[in-house]
Amino acid sequence: MNPQEIKEFLKSIKDTDIEEIQYQSGEDSLYFKKTDVKAIVPDAKEDAKLKAKEEENKKLALIAIKSTMVGTFASAQSNDKHPLVREGDNVTVGQKVGQIEAMKIIKDVLSNIKGKISKVLVSNGQSVEYGQELFIVDTSK
Repeated sequence: MNPQEIKEFLKSIKDTDIEEIQYQSGEDSLYFKKTDVKAIVPDAKEDAKLKAKEEENKKLALIAIKSTMVGTFASAQSNDKHPLVREGDNVTVGQKVGQIEAMKIIKDVLSNIKGKISKVLVSNGQSVEYGQELFIVDTSK
């Protein structure tokens, strides 16, 4: 078989459900097996899909710690001047990250996730609403 005949033969079986074929004629023999070319060489659309998926996963890794009540946020204990957590600090589940005070009732804000504080969204003494995002935590760290 010459190269042109091989090309024509491959074209003829391309859209069939034939997965493997062995051909023998005299001393010549050929063996072909279909493979999934897309899995081997990703195209531009596949690359874009992979990048979009990575971006989506990064967004999923960012989770907010939210206020559980209306009141005034305190970033530190009443007798301490240093904030309980800062951007870049690691937090664990159950760790105290702030306090909210309303009508002389003080309630601790506890982390419900493990990760690294990537953004502090409220400042000391700021009024907060129920469900308001206080911190953004990167859970991939």
